[in-house]
Amino acid sequence: MTELSPLPRFEVATAMSEPSEAGRFGEYGGRFVPESLIPACAAVEAAFRSAWADPEFRRNLDRLLAVHAGRPTALTPSWRLSAELGINLLLKREDLAHTGSHKINNVLGQALLARRMGKTKLLAETGAGQHGVATATAAALLGLEATIFMGSRDIERQSLNVFRMKMLGAEVVPVDSGSRTLKDACTEALRNWVAQVDDAYYCVGSVMGPHPYPWMVREFQRVIGDEARRQVATELTTGVPDYVVACVGGGSNAAGTFAGFVDTSAQLIGVEAEGGAAVAFGRVGVMHGFRSLVLQDDEGQIGEAHSIAAGLDYPGIGPEHAHLNDSGRARYVYVNDDEVVAAVVRLARTEGIFAALESSHALAWIIRAAGTGELPQGANVLMTLSGRGDKDISALMEVL
Repeated sequence: MTELSPLPRFEVATAMSEPSEAGRFGEYGGRFVPESLIPACAAVEAAFRSAWADPEFRRNLDRLLAVHAGRPTALTPSWRLSAELGINLLLKREDLAHTGSHKINNVLGQALLARRMGKTKLLAETGAGQHGVATATAAALLGLEATIFMGSRDIERQSLNVFRMKMLGAEVVPVDSGSRTLKDACTEALRNWVAQVDDAYYCVGSVMGPHPYPWMVREFQRVIGDEARRQVATELTTGVPDYVVACVGGGSNAAGTFAGFVDTSAQLIGVEAEGGAAVAFGRVGVMHGFRSLVLQDDEGQIGEAHSIAAGLDYPGIGPEHAHLNDSGRARYVYVNDDEVVAAVVRLARTEGIFAALESSHALAWIIRAAGTGELPQGANVLMTLSGRGDKDISALMEVL
């Protein structure tokens, strides 16, 4: 089996630790926001540093993750599909967390932080609606208001999650500008934060945005990788999988998973949508307050992404992922919509699990790589199944 070349000791020791004082992972990250938001970002950073060092805050979050979100989530062997592919595939089941995805891990942490800061309202962007549902859920639980910005195109294709948000008491604001998808929802959420900064907290849904959000969201999602590290140690005789695979839009489920294995021999694979593959087709640029790899034209205008999965319909990638790619510690690949739909069907019919379209990008690459020999026979593969597929029924009915 092909193994990663060992990284220099300094890089291994510091990989996925804190960013620089300026909020950078290598050349990526930072804080590119209007002057009026600099104090707000600094206040979030100071509050997070204080909270993360406070045992009482950590205990409260751990308790909510256990009794409300249902952690730890299961590690499920895929017996039939593994036999067909000739590998040993293990699924980290974030689809079993409350609200149906990994998003609740991060949102409970940020909602507790917002309340600690004295904020009364959560602002959030959403694409597939899972972050919006998680935000509305946490707001209801903790007695906060919630306003969710969502592209009008995504509202049409994710009507079930829109209804869930409204049932939970959140206001859903349609965004009609640009491509009417996640990119535009992020822009509108940032714009509204400027106007409501005294009372509102911007609850970012992925490892993107201005510092400290990429770092903070990764730390709240680290629970995925930490749990999986403990679980695979008892499931595998090797103790560590050969490959750790997760889908990537902004990349929070992947960052949280990779954090648990970055110091091991496991090869880390992030899977993007072909129509939003910022690592393959992007260039260095600034978007939504951070510097990273971004789809853009020759004049530097942000390009439009496309994916059948609304949650991956984003033209950039989180700054830490761009840094992991540059360092060689993680590799980023992409799959197309047809491969994703086929992966959804195959997992449903072999394992009785209905995965979200986003998560199925990771599975699509695993199926392809096993078929081509890129994944060696007998390889131990851990995949984060980041969400369940109920929300995608309408989209799938149109193509199946």
